[in-house]
Amino acid sequence: MKNLPNAIARIVSFIFHPLLIPSLGFLLLFNSGFYFSILPWSIERFILLVVILSTGILPALCIGLLSLNPKFDLNMEKNTDRVLPLILSSLFYYLGYLILQRLPVFPIYKLFIIASILVQILLLVISLRWKISAHLAAIGGLLGAFFGLSFRLHQNPTLILILLVLIAGTIGSARLILGKHTRAQIYAGFLLGFMIMNMVVYYI
Repeated sequence: MKNLPNAIARIVSFIFHPLLIPSLGFLLLFNSGFYFSILPWSIERFILLVVILSTGILPALCIGLLSLNPKFDLNMEKNTDRVLPLILSSLFYYLGYLILQRLPVFPIYKLFIIASILVQILLLVISLRWKISAHLAAIGGLLGAFFGLSFRLHQNPTLILILLVLIAGTIGSARLILGKHTRAQIYAGFLLGFMIMNMVVYYI
């Protein structure tokens, strides 16, 4: 029973891994009720496939290949262990953007990817010196994006916002329980993701 909180925290960290958050974000966009969510299922399916591949599967495969090198720590305990994975993730995110750029869809979907790349780059720069939380940057960014959309479109997706706030709190608690980050690293990650995604979605 003593290990139960740690086990739950590991499950939460896995389910809401930064590589899975963009796919969650696009699923929420498709079901948000905003005007741009009205898309044919065939287009939604293709967009989701691109997002899952470029922001999830391909970066995960590269991290798996990197783990074959005994010098690479898969747990990324040191902040510098994240540098190469973040570079590779940013490149795959950009590949996803280039594919979506060819589709005749609302710009918001492409904007989400561009803003996410910017968050990745800032995480990369900060990780050269400090172990900021990528988990909280990812969920904070998603929450910031929906806040930005809410203010920009004068609509209130209450259920989505409440859900994301609860998820963010759960992830933050999980990372603290596992001892992966300090409170400062968690708050910094959340604020970084929230502010960048919010400003890009609201102002651009």
